[in-house]
Amino acid sequence: MASVSNAGPSAGMSADGAKVNMAFVAAIVAVATIGGFMFGYDSGVINGTQTGLKAAFNLTEAGEGLNVAAILLGCAFGAFAAGRLADVWGRRTVMIISALLFLISALGTGAAHTSMVFVIFRLIGGLGVGAASVLCPVYISEVTPANIRGRLSSVQQIMIIAGLTGAFLANYALAHTAGSSTAEFWMGLPAWRWMFWMQVIPAGIFFFALLVIPESPRYLVAKGKDAQAEAILSRLFGAGQGAKKVEEIRASLAGDHQPKFSDLLDPVTKKLRIILWAGLVLAVFQQLVGINIVFYYGSVLWQSVGFTEDDSLKINILSGSLSILACLATIALIDRIGRKPLLLIGSAGMAVTLGVMTWCFSTATTTATGALQLDPSIGPIALVAANLYVIFFNLSWGPVMWVMLGEMFPNQMRGSALAVCGFAQWIANFAISFSFPIMKKASLPATYGFYAVCALVSFFLVQKLIHETRGKELEAMQG
Repeated sequence: MASVSNAGPSAGMSADGAKVNMAFVAAIVAVATIGGFMFGYDSGVINGTQTGLKAAFNLTEAGEGLNVAAILLGCAFGAFAAGRLADVWGRRTVMIISALLFLISALGTGAAHTSMVFVIFRLIGGLGVGAASVLCPVYISEVTPANIRGRLSSVQQIMIIAGLTGAFLANYALAHTAGSSTAEFWMGLPAWRWMFWMQVIPAGIFFFALLVIPESPRYLVAKGKDAQAEAILSRLFGAGQGAKKVEEIRASLAGDHQPKFSDLLDPVTKKLRIILWAGLVLAVFQQLVGINIVFYYGSVLWQSVGFTEDDSLKINILSGSLSILACLATIALIDRIGRKPLLLIGSAGMAVTLGVMTWCFSTATTTATGALQLDPSIGPIALVAANLYVIFFNLSWGPVMWVMLGEMFPNQMRGSALAVCGFAQWIANFAISFSFPIMKKASLPATYGFYAVCALVSFFLVQKLIHETRGKELEAMQG
């Protein structure tokens, strides 16, 4: 696919040549993507706390999987509810609720003294993560110009990875200062509890920052609040463009009814629309390639093949840093070469690197204590392959999946489609994360071999089902 010509509109202009208030756009995007940071932090904080959780709650492999993956069930229901609630209450209102859920979860998980209480508060946090995961990118898509929408929506993934890396850094700093994740820290409490309480800081910032950004103009038009929508759009694109864009949004909604799940069915065949299947492929296969095993279980994984806890936490930080660099490359490329080529590159790269990791782990030996151990000559290969895998994911499926889900559906069905795709994404995430401790105990090579096969299959599914959305206005998306 050809790249965008250098003669096209600049970052300070929309596709039709209108001047864009980039300072206002940047401020809105900056606030919205704090939700991505919280998404990443709340997801990644569990990595590094598992030794403490197992000791505190006397967990089995299945119990460990449930404590780690409980948040993902909350995420599934949060994502499912958020898409529809956002059509009723507004994008910003639901994001404010998610910020409050982050605060409640941070306080409760750190204070939990039983596994059940911990799981309940992780579920609460998951509701917030699920809501933020679908609403932040769609909110960004609805307030940004089409010609730079991909780049600005990709900032969401950078903030997700920044949140993960922030959690890894905080976990490392606390564990290193205390001596280990289970050693006493402030107030005589173990360091792993403080890892959860640290989330209060970004959650509070997210809540107060949301109070100063406007509601999505597309939501306002759908609710008949044209004057408010025009005021926001005029501030974004100029007075003349504000009125014009209100008319475009109103025209795209003309004759439409209140959004409902039946919109996801083809009116002729009464089967799920092809575009929804495309969204489901993106949502589910983003998880079936196993990326969150690196982010949720990275510390446990590297310790299981011979690295110390301290070194494992450092590897997490390295992976997070490389992920951010890969996302920066995505921002430079996504509006130039398009979404589909990046997905294909990512699928191919992940299939190869996961295949190498499968081979590396197949050579591991078992120590007298039952732990796996890689040969000193194989360990570095596994480490390089794992980090190349992380780079390929964050160059492609990491940010592009969220960008496409936020923009690929027509206005009428966007909320319902996001509800279904978000639910499917988090259920797949739960299944992969919950099963990993059990699968790892059975066969680590077979586990990574499964992820490699899924990455290979995703390549052919993208070729068949995914259509390019680069440069299209949201009102032009077809179902």
